[in-house]
Amino acid sequence: MSKESFSRRNFMKMAALFGGGLSTSATSLFNLRNLGAAALLGQNSAAGDYKALVGLYLGGGADSYNMIVPKLPESYQVYADSRSNLSLPAESLLPINPINLSGIPYGLHPALIGMQNMFNQGELCFINNIGTLIAPITKPAFVEGSTPIPLGLFSHSDQTNQWQTGVSSERLIKGWAGRISDLLYSVNTNDSISMNVSLGGINTFQSSNRNVEYTVNNDGATGLIGYEDMYGAGPQRKAAIDKLFGRTYNDPFRDSYKGIFRNSLDSSLQFQAAIDEIPEFATNFSSTNLSGNFKMIAKIISAREKLGFKKQIFFIDYGGWDTHDELLGDQNYLFNELDNAISEFNNVLSEIQIKDSVVTFSMSEFGRTLTSNGNGTDHAWGGNVFTFGGPVKGNQMFGQFPDLGLDSSLDIGGGVLIPTTPNDLYFAELALWFGVPISELQTILPNLGNFYSPGTSAPIGFLDL
Repeated sequence: MSKESFSRRNFMKMAALFGGGLSTSATSLFNLRNLGAAALLGQNSAAGDYKALVGLYLGGGADSYNMIVPKLPESYQVYADSRSNLSLPAESLLPINPINLSGIPYGLHPALIGMQNMFNQGELCFINNIGTLIAPITKPAFVEGSTPIPLGLFSHSDQTNQWQTGVSSERLIKGWAGRISDLLYSVNTNDSISMNVSLGGINTFQSSNRNVEYTVNNDGATGLIGYEDMYGAGPQRKAAIDKLFGRTYNDPFRDSYKGIFRNSLDSSLQFQAAIDEIPEFATNFSSTNLSGNFKMIAKIISAREKLGFKKQIFFIDYGGWDTHDELLGDQNYLFNELDNAISEFNNVLSEIQIKDSVVTFSMSEFGRTLTSNGNGTDHAWGGNVFTFGGPVKGNQMFGQFPDLGLDSSLDIGGGVLIPTTPNDLYFAELALWFGVPISELQTILPNLGNFYSPGTSAPIGFLDL
């Protein structure tokens, strides 16, 4: 203990000044989860060029068979018959002609103008009828129960967990992005900010043994509000806080807590200072929260050298896709907001000359039924995802686009489609591009061996590896 008198009254005075600088809400009070992001990241080792993965989670289960629609007259009619009052008019669809499908035409939802342009320019691709699987399965095997199926197949919580952990047979608390960060943590030189940065709060996807995701918002770091205020009681508050941090406590727990808190505060100040130095982009971003998420990621990427990052994984949680009702109206809104944000992010990556080093990919816990429940759709299984970035093989569709007819070989009832592409393959290809060694793929994705022999070829083939 210091020789300076430290009475209970003096402590309370400083604590009052301390508290005056904090928000009253639990999240903005101080993001204590960021304390885990101060884990030791080790020394730099053969870092290579910067790479970033941006995971965009469409929470609620996105109805992606109105995102991509077959345009050949016979195929379109099958779609229209199955979707009934939820089908899109053929003339409203935005045409795309995947170069790897011999020019067979498809159409995108009319709100996806930016995605249509990105696809046609070779910057974006789709992966079709993807979903959670434990092992390859057929319709007869599903009916007979002879092949295991994912745990809690139509449950939001279970399927979200499986998309974020990469394991469909059990409930886990560590995600596949978290396991990647455990494996590659040493490539970054920053010892106070995690490789995993979240704009979607606490999540399973980025949770790991070594690090906690570093959570930020559209304004930047979530630290002590008012700590650096220069007006009113600001300077006294800062002095009081620093005095508390400067003490030595007999209780090792308190002393350790104080040190972690101090380090976390310092990291938030370092992070914010780096972000604040980034000049305004020429790219205009919409005023939506989603566009703000992507703008903040662009700022963080721009500050990568100052912050000491060679690899980063970002997470955005964009909800609202549980469309049991008002599907067509909700999709117009959701797809328009999504399309604007994606187009803006794609443009700003070109502006800051980093597009070749960033891959953005979508996820959602499940697809939705082809059939209408009256004005919406219900939980299903297989669906479509998209990915874009410099290494993406754009203007192509990967995986089998399914027969959208009811009672097809993949329809297990009510327009619920068995996936033909396991999401393990999707995650494996992203991991390989990011720098995970082939020998470690099954460390990241324990179930991968049921679908893929590492080293034989690309898991799917949508990225230049």
